[in-house]
This record gives sequence, structure tokens and C-alpha cells, in this order.
Amino acid sequence: MAAPSEVRTCEDFAEFQELLRVMRTIDDRIVHELNTTLPTASFAGKVDANQTCKELYQSLREAHASREKIIKSCIAQTSNVVKTLREEREKAQDDVALLKQLRQEQTKLKLMQSELNVEEVVNDRSWKVFNERCRIHYKPPKSQ
Repeated sequence: MAAPSEVRTCEDFAEFQELLRVMRTIDDRIVHELNTTLPTASFAGKVDANQTCKELYQSLREAHASREKIIKSCIAQTSNVVKTLREEREKAQDDVALLKQLRQEQTKLKLMQSELNVEEVVNDRSWKVFNERCRIHYKPPKSQ
């Protein structure tokens, strides 16, 4: 089962989005990170570019995996809520409050599913920048 804080995060979509925004900081700042940590040709001897790129690669992989896990977990949790509400709706067809709650949960589910697409775009952008700047310094393992 998910951690209690994760459950609360999934219940409130605004909180869910804020969590993802904070977790995407590494992706938002990747260009700045690379500009400040990778040396120019004149400073190449003072910084280990291979190690810097390797650490950034590992950080990106971990960040992407943890965000994907949270998004998929919240999607699964919200899907279960929608399923339960649909079953209740079948039993009580004239319950307007239940219908409203079902619609809200369905909307939240669609928004969470769209976050998977956003995540794909963010990840692709980060890997493109990483590969442009680090490809001569670090080659990631083939299996990943």
C-alpha cells in the first residue's frame, strides 16, 4: 500500500501537481546545471566531466523513476475510486451527489493520465540536453 502522504497527495489534484512540479526541478534546471558543472575547453583539467555527467545521469534516472511511480500509483488509486463509485452509481441511479462525485473523480483521473504525457515530454527534453552536453564525457550503460 502507498504511504499515507502519497495517498493524500493523490486525493487532492492540486497537491499532486505541486508535488510533481517540485520533483521536476532537476529537469527544469538541467541546462543551468550542465552550464555550471561542465567545464569549457579552458577549464577542462579542473573538473572531472565524466564523473559529473555520471552523477547527473543517475540523478535524472532516479527522479524520472520516482515521478513515474507516483503518477502511476495515483492513477491506480483514482481508478479504484472511480470503479467503486461506478458500482455505487449502478445501485443508486438517482443519487445526484454520487454522480457529481463520480464525475469529479473521472476528471481527476483523466488529468492524472495526462501527466504521464507531460512526464514523457519533460523526460525527453532532459535526455536530449543531457546527451548533447555529456555524450563525449559519459556513455550510459546499454541496459538502461
